[in-house]
Amino acid sequence: MNTIVTDTLLTNEPLIRIGFFLSVLAIMMTWEVAAARRPQRIGRLTRWPSNLLIVALDTLAVRLVFPVAAVGTAFMAAEQGWGLLNQVAVPAWFSVILAVLLLDAAIYFQHRLFHAVPWLWRLHRMHHADLEFDVTTGLRFHPLEILLSMGIKLAVVLALGAPALAVVIFEVLLNATSMFNHGNVRLPLWFDRYLRLFVVTPDMHRVHHSVIVRETDSNFGFNLPWWDRLFGTYRAQPEKGHLGMTIGIEDFRTVKDLRLDRMLIQPFRRSNRSADHRTASG
Repeated sequence: MNTIVTDTLLTNEPLIRIGFFLSVLAIMMTWEVAAARRPQRIGRLTRWPSNLLIVALDTLAVRLVFPVAAVGTAFMAAEQGWGLLNQVAVPAWFSVILAVLLLDAAIYFQHRLFHAVPWLWRLHRMHHADLEFDVTTGLRFHPLEILLSMGIKLAVVLALGAPALAVVIFEVLLNATSMFNHGNVRLPLWFDRYLRLFVVTPDMHRVHHSVIVRETDSNFGFNLPWWDRLFGTYRAQPEKGHLGMTIGIEDFRTVKDLRLDRMLIQPFRRSNRSADHRTASG
């Protein structure tokens, strides 16, 4: 990668990411108002402040703990010759495409791991404990999960020797598709069936937020839908339909649990029925 491109990425990467983030967030919020897929029992003013504030806390935590983020790690790997793609002679365009695909696969397997291991599930379940499903649910992750996820991502970037351009593309795609596939938006059913061959759609991912555990443990993909089909975790539709299904997990079902302070301490709270049900159900 030439010096001009390198300097441009380093200088503008935060602006690129925040620009895409705000644009996609605004589009999805508008779309949800114009064409909602499901009626919401709990209003936006109850849920959105805490869901959006957690994004600010997550961003601050990552900046404090990881001053060199994924893009910086990719540049360091390239300079030192670390990682698989820095050891093999392949065209630059192929390295970018391959790295994006492998990073997406890594996120898929990380997501499965966070469901399968009980103590990781305790961190991840805050995301699932939202009582509605909309664009802000796609931003609702505990800071400890975000930090652990970033550590895993940096390790994958180093091991792959992922090009910095691939990392920027992947970060933008992951953030944008997470907001899209958590959107409470209506798509024509025929279009959804076609689109989910290429990207995870809201109807596909909503199944993953079902209160029924076997549905929660399906459709782990955030961006590309192929990993779920390839590794046997794909479920086409929820058992009770998209309008009849219950969103969330069995515990933490009060409006009080949607407050920011309750969200932050939730991994440390005992669950009445299902705190460790993941041990049995995986």
